[in-house]
Amino acid sequence: MTAPVFVVPHFDSDSGGRYVLDGPEGRHAVSVKRLEAGEPVVLTDGQGRWAECEVLGTEGKDRLVVHMAAVLEEPVPAPRITVVQALPKGDRGELAVETMTEVGVDAIVPWQAARCITQWKGDRGLKALGKWRGTAREAGKQSRRVRFPEVADAATTKQVAALLAKADFAGVLHSDFEHASEPLATAQLPREGEIVLVVGPEGGVSREELALFEEAGAKAYVLGPSVLRTSTAGTAAAALLLGRTGRWS
Repeated sequence: MTAPVFVVPHFDSDSGGRYVLDGPEGRHAVSVKRLEAGEPVVLTDGQGRWAECEVLGTEGKDRLVVHMAAVLEEPVPAPRITVVQALPKGDRGELAVETMTEVGVDAIVPWQAARCITQWKGDRGLKALGKWRGTAREAGKQSRRVRFPEVADAATTKQVAALLAKADFAGVLHSDFEHASEPLATAQLPREGEIVLVVGPEGGVSREELALFEEAGAKAYVLGPSVLRTSTAGTAAAALLLGRTGRWS
């Protein structure tokens, strides 16, 4: 089993040495994981910086003392993969964020599509966004990532179109073979730059939205012969892209 990952707000230095993990992460390591001297752990800031550590001991119920090796930085992955995720119903949004984080997506953009039943407004929207970000953090730790995906503020359709216009590869998953006949599995993908993929709501991407996205340079693609739910389509598509671009090689 690989070493458990804990998140720190920053590193004191790049030279390593004695480090005390405290707060909620320290409490989890001591009281829940019950780590003991000699066990390995990884500390990360979730933004690519990380260090292998060895547990020296504990102090009370919420302080883990470790010896930290030199702080390293994981290279920024290429190409960068961003998934624009239409808001699903209930807790399926958190499921989508969790599984996309586990497979290796770099950024997730919540999208208030025209056919979304779920509405992010006011405090409810802020609470939902906080849940998505918390889910990305916890899934990043669970999957032993040291660079967690960014979860952006909820985007409008015009903002999504602007994001697509700047991408090196822009695609929209579509289940209608009349509007999308090319499989994502055969699309020509870049080895560098930014891939942006839009996942629509259960009711599908509207004609107006699709037209705006196509005007921005995006193309509609089908993922396969079956129709996936919006909460699983992004994960399946991301896995395909990660394999085809060589990031899983």
